[in-house]
Amino acid sequence: MRRASLAVIASAPLVLAACAGTVNLEPAASANAYACAEISVRVPDEIAGLERRSTNAQATAAWGDPAAVIYRCGLPSVAPSELPCFTVDGVDWLLDESDAPRYVFTTYGREPATEVIVDNDVVRGPDALKSISAAVAATDAESRCLAATDVFGGGTITPGDG
Repeated sequence: MRRASLAVIASAPLVLAACAGTVNLEPAASANAYACAEISVRVPDEIAGLERRSTNAQATAAWGDPAAVIYRCGLPSVAPSELPCFTVDGVDWLLDESDAPRYVFTTYGREPATEVIVDNDVVRGPDALKSISAAVAATDAESRCLAATDVFGGGTITPGDG
């Protein structure tokens, strides 16, 4: 009888660990940057009804079961890109749709960069970004995305001008 009790007690941490649902992620190279700490302490506990789960890597977070939103901070800053760029609550994000419906959003003009991966079948990208942008906005942007009016000096562009 004692062996059976020991077996149950020994297996209890395994059962509890399975309930915890830790998401295994790789930390980015600069995950220990001060800016990542500033952001990480501000990410929300819930995104679009999805509860935050524990992760095993610094400067990361995940929401949903299975994880539908993943946050990682500490990536290299992004060079100018042809990817679409848009602003959510003062934070510029590049959108990579190459693995749709899994979208990858990466901050532009921030050092280090932050990445948010969204399963668009579960939660809309803008909903996830709105929740996370407030945390990212706690750090300063070094540059911004350019709009056509920035490049062409404002005004309107009419075909045939020239």
